[in-house]
Amino acid sequence: MAAILQKVGRIVSDRSWFFLCDMQEKFRPTIRYYPEILNIASRLVQAANILNIPVICTEQYPKALGNTCSEIDISKASVFEKTKFSMFIPNVQEKLEKRPEAKTIVLFGIETQVCVQQTCLDLLANGYEVHIIADCVSSRGLVDRAIAIERMKNSGAFITTCESVLFELLMSSKHPSFKEVQALIKDPCPDTGLLMHKL
Repeated sequence: MAAILQKVGRIVSDRSWFFLCDMQEKFRPTIRYYPEILNIASRLVQAANILNIPVICTEQYPKALGNTCSEIDISKASVFEKTKFSMFIPNVQEKLEKRPEAKTIVLFGIETQVCVQQTCLDLLANGYEVHIIADCVSSRGLVDRAIAIERMKNSGAFITTCESVLFELLMSSKHPSFKEVQALIKDPCPDTGLLMHKL
């Protein structure tokens, strides 16, 4: 059953992780549509907490780039500093090994063509299924972002959206957490203007 779920890209809460990549203060002025990305990242982390999905958060050299933006509540997340671009660092690998059945990664953050892409490729190479939240990844330049999303898709990642993932995790209006999660997406996710092509 697990193999079938992975093949078609089904996301199940007890087999999943949420990866929040480098949403830090110093990037605020330079990343395209950063306020909108922050809004969606916050929704995703809140939903993960409601659904008891572990969140792994990384911060790229926080001494210089600052900590995760305060709009995102990472109080329940596992937070790791890094200098490597990929999130797939030894401390994160150790965390993943504690839930060997959880092979689905929902990945979002910045920058798409650097840390997000390198994380995605490392995870795919190590047997994980990766879902990129298209409305919650961005870059300084939109060409870099678009090409990186296309590369990740060609490498085997699934491209999806915040709302799509959250409804897939719920599966039904009968889910015990439906109303809590629905409240997070009652207002549509902000239009980031991050139009994609060739996806």
